[in-house]
Amino acid sequence: MSGLKVSIGDILARETFKQAQLIAGRGGLNREIKWTHILESKEFEALINGGELILTTGSQFRLDNPSEVDTMRKLIQKNAAGICIELGTHVNQVSPEIIEYLDKHDFPLIVFSTIVKFVDITQDLHTLIINQHHEMLHQIYHISKKFNELSLMPNGVLKILNELFLHFKTSIIFITDKKKIFHYPPNIKSNPADLFTIIDQQSNVREITKFHGENCTFFPIRGLGHGWGYLCIENPLLENYLDEFHYSIVDRAALAITQIMLRNRTQEERKQNKEHEMVRKLIHDDTYDPSIAESVLPAPSENLYYRLVLLSNDINDYTEDEWEEAKLQQSIMLRSTFKKYGFFPAISIEKHETAIITSFYSDQQNKKAVSQFEQTLEAIRSIHEEQNRNLLCGISTVKKHYTSLSKSYKEAKDSMFIQKLNLLNSPFHEEIGVYRILLEQLQNGRLTEYVHDYLDPLLKYDRENNSDFLQTLAIYLRCMGSKKETAEQLFIVRQTLYHRLEKIEELLDTNFMEPTYRQALELALSGYELLKQTSIVEESQEFVT
Repeated sequence: MSGLKVSIGDILARETFKQAQLIAGRGGLNREIKWTHILESKEFEALINGGELILTTGSQFRLDNPSEVDTMRKLIQKNAAGICIELGTHVNQVSPEIIEYLDKHDFPLIVFSTIVKFVDITQDLHTLIINQHHEMLHQIYHISKKFNELSLMPNGVLKILNELFLHFKTSIIFITDKKKIFHYPPNIKSNPADLFTIIDQQSNVREITKFHGENCTFFPIRGLGHGWGYLCIENPLLENYLDEFHYSIVDRAALAITQIMLRNRTQEERKQNKEHEMVRKLIHDDTYDPSIAESVLPAPSENLYYRLVLLSNDINDYTEDEWEEAKLQQSIMLRSTFKKYGFFPAISIEKHETAIITSFYSDQQNKKAVSQFEQTLEAIRSIHEEQNRNLLCGISTVKKHYTSLSKSYKEAKDSMFIQKLNLLNSPFHEEIGVYRILLEQLQNGRLTEYVHDYLDPLLKYDRENNSDFLQTLAIYLRCMGSKKETAEQLFIVRQTLYHRLEKIEELLDTNFMEPTYRQALELALSGYELLKQTSIVEESQEFVT
């Protein structure tokens, strides 16, 4: 592999350095020079970014003094490439202590024994660096073109790995998200179990890891917010020669492989188009057809369960062609994400909502149903946030028999409705509590009558007197009858609260803390809040019809 970086070793062979001598840091000859910087100040921390070759006359860098070791330490910490000093003007010789320190840290020190023109050096090196950069861009362009061509050929993944092998002269492995392994050369030996263990521990950034005693760099392959696998490059000296240019080569290869993976998944999704209609029939038809279920869902078994997941879609401005493409991409992303967390999804995507029947095997259905779904939803939310899209989700209770799918759809829909009203924040239907009953009453038109039967006296009094006795009652019941806590939450003195409670009891004409009546009041208060929120949320009728 011939890198295109400019190193300390490269510049020592140039005409402008023919009078120079490397007196320390010989182990750093491979350090990359990204630019040059003439420096005559010790306050340089904010002046350099890393990779600079420092040129100095020594007016501030008195390298004949051992105390300048501290200055050299700061340069090393700032990741400078090396330092060149002109002897004779301010410094006649370099302290042995500094030479020893720089040798220890492989930080090159170059001295000029005669006066030199720094402008000639900077002009020469900057021209070299820019030319090398242009050459790197030129090569990367052709490499990218080559990878794109290979991605369109049969066995494109293996052909791309072969091309990487020609650049790196070392073993190249690709592990898919389904844990299928491709490698080049074909005869290399690798233990799949060991590889799978390593990639399970990887984050989403490239990392160097020991594998069979050698260094390996793992590059994540990502697209549509999903990880499609990892590229692994093996070499005992990997950290010494994977520079920016070679990282760019791997990035282009990763992009080409991502395109192959996406095309393959797109073809798979197109074959599953019938799934959309099947899922819609199952969740909307009251008459269950087992032949439809068997075509898209796992066969029933003792430990098979499912939940229905609804996701809101805010997609209204797509053309028909754009919508078909967006629907396909969303289907790929959702299917991959749910499968990653152990589910078997059947998906139907429409412009206003996505329905997913998520089957799973479990001996402890309740624990898995909650914890695994929470992880899955977190991953989906992250993808939506990256796309600047809001996500509203409703999840039915755990069920075993597919005959309950239409009921599951209603449960998930109700959960979304309660969240849209900002009454609760959980997507799980079993966690909406009393609203399960109240929504039934709202949908059959009986909730208003029930609320007014119990709260009319308070509502009328508050309306006529501009008071807030209804709020006082709600907080008092929420505080389990604690007068101290209620007064604190209302920001009133306890005496004022006593007066309000007496008036509430008078208006209701009963002991409202009597258990049966208290339960009825608490239900009515929740029903009142549901009615109030329903009246101010746009398009709420969509959820309750």
